[in-house]
Amino acid sequence: MGPLDLQRDGYCITTDPDRLDVDAIHSYLTRSYWAAGIPRETVARATRGSLCFGLFQGTEQVGFARVITDRATFAYLCDVYVLEQHRGRGLGKWLIGAVVAHPELLGLRRFVLATRDAHGLYAQHGFVPLARPEIFMEIVRPDVYRAPPTAVD
Repeated sequence: MGPLDLQRDGYCITTDPDRLDVDAIHSYLTRSYWAAGIPRETVARATRGSLCFGLFQGTEQVGFARVITDRATFAYLCDVYVLEQHRGRGLGKWLIGAVVAHPELLGLRRFVLATRDAHGLYAQHGFVPLARPEIFMEIVRPDVYRAPPTAVD
């Protein structure tokens, strides 16, 4: 399947990996609450290994969503953002709508995400709290992107 390309009101959502602006994505993610300090190379490697949705106004990347998936049974939605100056225009809702409607993500057994503050947005697209959170486990390393302390001589 070729890249998705949607147009609306001067904006574009695309899954074309060649259009992604890794520097713009890194700039946002490194100041986000979930990926603060993430190295640029980690962002580049993550985008290469995922199904990514870039939101553009002209040639400027103004939003992003990344899906880690096998494209058959499971997907994890992450790294979703719309730049502050482009919010309030329904772009986040449009972006998530494009994600959940993508042909390679239909019919999955499980589609999950984690959010601190956007439950209402995701609920509009069918996401609900975990039915059985007790069956899930995780390894969490919240400081993984922070440089280790240096030794003092």
